Amino acid sequence: MNDTQDVPAVWVRGLRKSYGAKEVLAGIDLDAAAGSVFALLGPNGAGKTTAVHILSTLIQADEGQVRIAGHDLRKEPNAIRSAIGLTGQFAAVDRLLTGEENLRLIAKLRHLDRTAARRRIDALLELFELGDAAKKPLHTYSGGMRRKLDLALTLLDQPPIIFLDEPTTGLDPRSRQAMWDIVRDVVAQGTTVFLTTQYLEEADRLADWIAVLDGGTIAAEGTADQLKARIGSGRIELRFPDTGTLDAAIRAVPRSTRGEGTLTLTVPMEATGTHSIRTVLDQLDRARIEPLALSVQTPNLDDVFLALTGTTGKKERSVTR
Repeated sequence: MNDTQDVPAVWVRGLRKSYGAKEVLAGIDLDAAAGSVFALLGPNGAGKTTAVHILSTLIQADEGQVRIAGHDLRKEPNAIRSAIGLTGQFAAVDRLLTGEENLRLIAKLRHLDRTAARRRIDALLELFELGDAAKKPLHTYSGGMRRKLDLALTLLDQPPIIFLDEPTTGLDPRSRQAMWDIVRDVVAQGTTVFLTTQYLEEADRLADWIAVLDGGTIAAEGTADQLKARIGSGRIELRFPDTGTLDAAIRAVPRSTRGEGTLTLTVPMEATGTHSIRTVLDQLDRARIEPLALSVQTPNLDDVFLALTGTTGKKERSVTR
């Protein structure tokens, strides 16, 4: 890895922001590696959008040090603006213009060479599958098409870093999948993506590194697998035909818990999952109890999200790169 790759695309230390008495960001630290997808997860009101607005120079922080593409946020904001693109939560497009006209307008505002801009616009329309709709006014576009165009506008001058603030909110599953494919394509070309999202599957599918923001602080960070490992190796769920059999199973299987309102039993699974399953079945067999069904639930980011957010006084930073 060369020296340029060793320098984080986004480097944040002690970032704070308050609105009156409400502290939105309480001294967060972040590192987004160049050429990667960094995902900032968190519930509504956690401070994700505030963080993006600060990092993209739209608002000022109260405290903290920030370097974007090697530039100091306080001293070199114009250099940072030249190095980034931003796609916010709502499509920043002109509904009275066509898709192609929107792209041409932004190309002129960014003083792109006319010939190079024409080639770039054609390439983006093809990448985002908007060629057939390029000459149609935006009021005829679906929500997914407008979000695609918004991202195309962000990528027009090929910034090395792009901020995507909940880019797939409101999209149907097919449009969301298309956006994921596009994000993978631009990252494969060397772009760094700083993503905020509430869609846990989105972070799981795309992100190389994830930070969970809650109550203005980083509750945990790591790869998706590292964060899932914090929750444990998973659980075994067994279903029984009646409460009598369920009660007998609870007595037969140590560390088991009853599923509330259901005829199910949950047993935490050890790292060696097959051994855990075999042990539980042996315990039930000795008690002559036969479950109706058995399933294994492995941890996912939903479990991580629920375990790490909405609490106070229980946060701890996790894995170090």
